[in-house]
Parts: sequence; C-alpha cells; structure tokens
Amino acid sequence: MAVGLVLCWGYGGILSLGQGVFFGVGGYCMAMFLKLEASDPVSTKIQTTPGIPDFMDWNQITELPLLWQPFHSLTFTLIAVVAVPVLFAFIVGMALFKRRVGDVYFSIVTQAIALILTVLIVGQQGLTGGVNGITDLKTLLGWDLREDSAKFILYCVNAGLLFGCIFIGRFILSSKLGRLLMAMRDKEERVRFSGYDVASFKIFVFCVAAAFSAIGGAMFALQVGFMSPSFVGIVPSIEMVIFAAVGGRMSLIGAVCGALLVNFGKTYFSEAFPDLWLFLMGGLFIVVVMYFPNGLAGLWDSHGRQWLAKVLRRTPVVAVQAPKTPAKTEAKILETQP
Repeated sequence: MAVGLVLCWGYGGILSLGQGVFFGVGGYCMAMFLKLEASDPVSTKIQTTPGIPDFMDWNQITELPLLWQPFHSLTFTLIAVVAVPVLFAFIVGMALFKRRVGDVYFSIVTQAIALILTVLIVGQQGLTGGVNGITDLKTLLGWDLREDSAKFILYCVNAGLLFGCIFIGRFILSSKLGRLLMAMRDKEERVRFSGYDVASFKIFVFCVAAAFSAIGGAMFALQVGFMSPSFVGIVPSIEMVIFAAVGGRMSLIGAVCGALLVNFGKTYFSEAFPDLWLFLMGGLFIVVVMYFPNGLAGLWDSHGRQWLAKVLRRTPVVAVQAPKTPAKTEAKILETQP
C-alpha cells in the first residue's frame, strides 16, 4: 500500500485519501472465496439453507446471490482481486483526471468515495455481512490457515509480493514514465503543453497504486481470517498516507519502513492509550509534514549517511620504524671490537 502511494503521491503528486477502498475490495474478493469454501453443505447443515454463508442465512436469504457465485473458483478470485480494484480506479481516474480535477479536490473526492463504500457495505448486511463483515475464514483449499506452517508460508508469500511491488516501482521510476511523473508533479501544465496526455499517465499510476493496495488487502484477509468495513473507510486510508509520509514519500524502501514503524506504534499505543491513538497518529502526521517532509528516508540522506561514514572512517595506521643508531655511536662500537 505504502509503495503504491510513493508512486502515486510522492512522484505523481496525486494524494489519494481513498486507498482503503482498493484495499477493502481486494480483501473482500478473497474473503468471499474463503467464506464459500467454509460454507459447504456439510458444515452448514444446521442452517435453514445449507451451502450459503451464515450471515445470509441469518438474513433469510435462501439462495446464493449472483454476485457471489463466480467466487467458487480460486482462479476467478485471484483475477478479481486485482482486476476489480483496477477497473474501479480506472473509472474514477477517467471521471476526475480527464476533467482536470486534482490537488485537494481529488483528495476530497477519494475520501468521499471511501465513506460511501463503507456505508454501502454496512447497509447490505445480507450480501456483505454488514458491520461484522465476513468472518471465520479458516481454510484455503482445505489448508488450515491457523497452523504455524501456514503462517510461515504466508509470510514468505507476503515478502515475495512486497519485493515484487518494489521491483515494479523501481522499474517505473527508472523509466521515462518516472521522469514524466516528476515533471507532472512539479510543472503539470508544461508537460501538457509539450504534447503529453497527462490524464492518461495519472490514470495509469493511480491504477498501479490501486493494484498494490488490493494485493495487500487480499493477503490481509488470508492472514487475519476476516474482512470488515473498518478496513475500507477514511481512517485506514489516512493511515496508509501516514505510512508513506513517515517513511518518506519519495522512497520505496522508506515507505516500507514507515509502515512497519507506524504499525508497531499502533500495536503498542492503541493498547496502552486506546482513546488517544488517533490523536497521536494525527499529531505524528502533522509533525512529519511540517518538520520532516521527506520522512525517515530524508533524515537518512541528510544525516544518517554522514553519521555512518564517520563511524566507518578509520584512522590511518602509521608504521613504527626502529630507531636508527647514530653514526658516532656506530664508530665507537667498531673501535672497541678486537
């Protein structure tokens, strides 16, 4: 998620406050497949209508909705995890960037989309599980996701996907597109007058960021075993922006470090000070934007490298030579010899 925001916000100048939408859509696609696997007729034989998710049975739905039926297939699910959020990002990008909606207005619109989607998910309780979301996701193709071996393999898959996203990000930034993104961020009108279709480039990088967030959402659903509207709304979207801001919105590796640091602080402070965590997070964002605009990566470039160079710098070793015997002393020694 943070890597996608580095491309979108740091280099493209597109501050999206709705990345939680794509994270949630990807997570819900994976959760739908896992829930259908857990809702086989044998496991749900005590329900009024066996073979459908439990929350549908509670809402007196007697047949699996058409929207859910393709998610019996893992292949379709893996495609939908990426394709659905990217298609949605493409539609939003076409609607906004082609009309030259940018800067703060784009941020407000994406934030509104996150809020609207949250309300829709909560309202469609029979289709999405409502406030509780889709829960009790324990197996993947009969493989118990709660086992330690499964957690280790998922961790390795997560790491591989992360490195893949970083590689794609570096490839984009090292190409002509990366230079165009920075030019659009600084002088958009000049790039447009040069004959480039600025809107198309913005749509592309916005879709790439959406795909990265969706992959993160799918892996999140696999690891935690549930998906709820609380991961779709405004708060998680702002958290993702803070990941990139703290780590450095111009650094792919810095964004990853920022995500790890903020999540560590969230785990600790949300337990110790549950009522203050949101204020602490907001204060952290303000401090970083005002005093450390380049985040941890900027601090490393300006101070960390110099400090490391001083630590690694070695004093030159001077060879110690034996003292020379004066000429007069040597003459006396020769005279005393028989």
